[in-house]
Amino acid sequence: MAKITKNQKEALAKFDKNTIYSLSDAADVVKKITYTKFDSSVDLDIRLGVDPRKANQMVRGVVTLPHGTGKTVRVLVLCTPDKEEEAKAAGADYVGLDEYVDKIKGGWTDVDVVITMPSVMPKVGALGRILGPRGLMPNPKAGTVTMDIGKAVQDVKGGKIDFKVDKYGIVHASIGKVSFEKDKLIDNARELIQTIIRLKPAAAKGTYMRTIFMSSTMSPGIAVEPKSVTT
Repeated sequence: MAKITKNQKEALAKFDKNTIYSLSDAADVVKKITYTKFDSSVDLDIRLGVDPRKANQMVRGVVTLPHGTGKTVRVLVLCTPDKEEEAKAAGADYVGLDEYVDKIKGGWTDVDVVITMPSVMPKVGALGRILGPRGLMPNPKAGTVTMDIGKAVQDVKGGKIDFKVDKYGIVHASIGKVSFEKDKLIDNARELIQTIIRLKPAAAKGTYMRTIFMSSTMSPGIAVEPKSVTT
């Protein structure tokens, strides 16, 4: 069994792991039990009452967090020359097409989001085996395959994230940083949860929002009462 560190002992002593906290109290606890030397991410793990193996119970969507994620998002735009200035003006970190397609084929994936346009998807589609497993493949449903390149870049830089339920029925998403004010973490959490509720599949039976846990990088998970988020 792994040895518990001093910081882990202190963290576990500051909350009751058998208690289900309100969203507000959970945010307080997470901020108190984070001991990393860097600005840790704050994450939500939301277990849904769905069977992701069935196409009619898949939950996937996008949400723009009102206060952003606190992360520096590196954006690559794969586009035709006439769209390059629009992408650069919007703040894209890398802009081009053939040279970046070749770089990706060579194994380069040092970006967080890839945005492209419909007309170049045949070239981008050939990169699916590389981009897909890394969660970087552009997708029209996520707004990353579009003619409105500038807006797509601004949205991503401004806190737009996409999420997808995993094979265990859990949505994992970052809602900010420990350095965020508590109210900003709460606002971001509510926005994510409300979006997931709106996406409830008609085929889902029973309790939809089963459990919610909030944690920071390397911290224990804090159980959150779902009703404190949805009301």
